[in-house]
Amino acid sequence: MTRQVALRIWVLCWLVLVWNLLWGTFSPANVLSGLAVALLITILLPLPDVPVEGRLHPLSLIRLLLTVAYYLIKSSFQVAVLALKPHPPLSAVLRARLNLKSDLVLALAVNIFNLIPGSIVLEIDQVRRVLYMHVIDVGSDRAVERFYRQVADVERLLIAAFERPEDWRPAPKHDSENAS
Repeated sequence: MTRQVALRIWVLCWLVLVWNLLWGTFSPANVLSGLAVALLITILLPLPDVPVEGRLHPLSLIRLLLTVAYYLIKSSFQVAVLALKPHPPLSAVLRARLNLKSDLVLALAVNIFNLIPGSIVLEIDQVRRVLYMHVIDVGSDRAVERFYRQVADVERLLIAAFERPEDWRPAPKHDSENAS
């Protein structure tokens, strides 16, 4: 079974599951109607092909997930402490350059940074791989260094999970876009 067929089957199963969760019960009628709606959606509104250029490393992905969970919890407490202080914290827009090759992994990085409390991505320079992020606490050099260390950790783990140099093969579609 090719990767595309497996992906289409996964999308169909996911849509059927969502349909049944929306109705609140799993019944043969809900599964069949969910399958009909899922087929209709995937035929009439197909998703564009996303080039897959690296290889997934499950252990590195688990480490990435655990690190992101740690940053979610730690940042939540830091933002809560900042909210209790009498004076608002100093905030700024900081620039972070990433060495991610894949647009898909770059989008994943942006989503991770937006999930972590205390910062939000305002702008993405896709060509130069630069993110402009609003950061709540930049009142000390230590806070700014902590932010950049967090960005570097997430980037390093994303590369380990999805873009290891030895596994990197640019998709043919990607190469043709860059050539033009």
